[in-house]
Amino acid sequence: MIVPLRQWVGWSDLPLWQQFFRRGANVLVQMLPGMAVALVLFLLLLPWRKTHFRKKGLVSGRAREIGLALFWVYCGGLAALLLMPDWYDFEWILFYPTVQVPFFRLGSVNLVPFQTWDDPLVFLGNLLVLIPFGLFAALLWRGSTWRRALVLGLVVSLFVECWQLLVGRAFDIDDLLLNTIGAMLGYGLWRLLRLIFPRGMQRFHCRQAVFQ
Repeated sequence: MIVPLRQWVGWSDLPLWQQFFRRGANVLVQMLPGMAVALVLFLLLLPWRKTHFRKKGLVSGRAREIGLALFWVYCGGLAALLLMPDWYDFEWILFYPTVQVPFFRLGSVNLVPFQTWDDPLVFLGNLLVLIPFGLFAALLWRGSTWRRALVLGLVVSLFVECWQLLVGRAFDIDDLLLNTIGAMLGYGLWRLLRLIFPRGMQRFHCRQAVFQ
């Protein structure tokens, strides 16, 4: 769930583009802890992954490793942004670490579609949030199809919405629809890139090792 910007004190009078960039900067701050944890985990698991690939006779090239690291960082940031309770604010926690707030609280449910689509910033936020997920999933693993992208986007978004219901946020059918469409757009972006840069896209897949 992306909170409508008109609910942010003092922001509703700003031009739309300023609201968008200010909210984007705030979203990035909230994602930072998850991004940092994900990057550390990726680096810690790197030696094991190299050994695993070597045993299978596979090579994960530099382009794929960079793409995979970005995907890990994105997923970590996404977890911090979407799975934390409604009271979560990284800057607030830094300054007020002793304040105790229950982690799990029952949230609200909205099953009526198209109620938040009139807010362009909420609409764009929920649409954009899973575009990288659809893109990276198709970019890094073979066998991607639009059906798999659709199912993946739907499953991920459904899990997020159900989880948010348990941490004081909301299960919103609009979020489910827009997140799923966003994942499909990410897959479509990969298809476009594959048409423009067919050889470049192949660099993001594992390949058989060549032994001299």
